[in-house]
Amino acid sequence: MDLRDKVLISANELTELLRAGDPVTVLDVRWSLEVPDGHSAYLRGHIPGAVYVSLEDELSDHSVTGRGRHPLPTGRNLEAAARRWGVRRTKPVVVYDDWNRAASGRLWWLLTTSGLRDVRILDGGLSAWTAAGGELQTGDVDPEPGDFTVLPEDLYDGIRPTLTADEAGHGARSGAVALLDARAPERFRADEEPIDAAAGHIPGAKNLPFTALLRPDGTFLPDDDLDRLLSERGVGADEPVGAYCGSGISATVIVAALAAVGRPAALFPGSWSEWSSDPSRPVAHGD
Repeated sequence: MDLRDKVLISANELTELLRAGDPVTVLDVRWSLEVPDGHSAYLRGHIPGAVYVSLEDELSDHSVTGRGRHPLPTGRNLEAAARRWGVRRTKPVVVYDDWNRAASGRLWWLLTTSGLRDVRILDGGLSAWTAAGGELQTGDVDPEPGDFTVLPEDLYDGIRPTLTADEAGHGARSGAVALLDARAPERFRADEEPIDAAAGHIPGAKNLPFTALLRPDGTFLPDDDLDRLLSERGVGADEPVGAYCGSGISATVIVAALAAVGRPAALFPGSWSEWSSDPSRPVAHGD
């Protein structure tokens, strides 16, 4: 299995696994900025056996303040949720969404930073499944409880690297980290800011919209195209990389894409919503 196959799984491969009866836990984490609750869509049709995961309720802890719009859950709460989903230590997990891999990237990141080894993102999401002729199941799925144990209680200090706001800002300004901003160009430039406290970006960051990492069908770009996008932004082959977005969700697509080519990338979980909430922090405009 190459590096890409450790991060991504095709719809055809998932079909074969399910058809053969191989043990696999499938998690449906439909979410978007416009429709944050994907449960009703899940009930209307999902991959057979898939369990619904709520990004807002289970992959975020909204009781936390000062860490952006989608603070990370505690290890204890994620463990309880993962066991409800039926996640087991020795059973592969496949995660999928229906919007540009952002939510499945978040779930992939949380599970892998928690110590689960075999987690893959369905390349192309739900649309790839249906395009491949996959059937859909309606209604809820009630799985057998899982036994996965989350290793770190503080997921800001989990297995995958992270950046604090200070580390992201200093790294970008000093050039110690190639800090990539996964948001749309108009938000990066400060042409508009529909959500957060201020418009603009962290000084020194470079814009790489997460959607640029995907083909029109929602599958991840080939390795060579990813290398080209990084080179165009002046990111060296051995340069440390960090990623942020609005609230630590879509930036996980950058982290996953880089993991698929063997490059670690640190996530700034609080992202722009945390940075811009502090008026003392500098803000850059334009390209």
